[in-house]
Amino acid sequence: MTIPKQIRAGDLVQWRDGPTTDTFGEPIDSENWTVTYYLRTNVAAEGAIVTSTVYQDGWQFSIPAATTAGFDVGDWYFQSVADKSGAEKQTLLTGRFEVLASLSYSGSPLAFDGRSSAQKDLDSVESAIRSLLTNGVVQEYKIGNRTAKKYDLSELLVLKAALKAEVVREQAADKIANGLGNPRNLFVRFN
Repeated sequence: MTIPKQIRAGDLVQWRDGPTTDTFGEPIDSENWTVTYYLRTNVAAEGAIVTSTVYQDGWQFSIPAATTAGFDVGDWYFQSVADKSGAEKQTLLTGRFEVLASLSYSGSPLAFDGRSSAQKDLDSVESAIRSLLTNGVVQEYKIGNRTAKKYDLSELLVLKAALKAEVVREQAADKIANGLGNPRNLFVRFN
């Protein structure tokens, strides 16, 4: 197992990595190597360094909740580096993970919009279409981070179809990630 694909800000995050080999087939294990994860996002001066502890012949990692509480929501990137007493360093793994907003609160909860960007844009396009059909004309409106003046109905319908497809893909990926199966699978039973 490697670093989780999604973590929630403010949660304790733990994972383990097993031993591996280098390009020549030599072992990289906890007997002679340490592993460090470097975490970064696109915000200057924000990141984390996660050092390993020995777990059997591999390594165990832990990011305290107090550290993840400061993580910005969005995409983060990691690099896993093995170090043999400072003499040799090798990148074992690189990748991406997503930091989700914490839903915990104390006192009165603030508003939370958990919709994806595609879902927000789709809702804006549908609102613009309704306004166009109801009022006959739309002078200006905002979709995502774009401001538009007088889209035709045909342009809005094309944009709506593209966003709807993206939202359906996101929903299918969420179902698969949550163990609910692939909604595209069709099962047939013969008696």
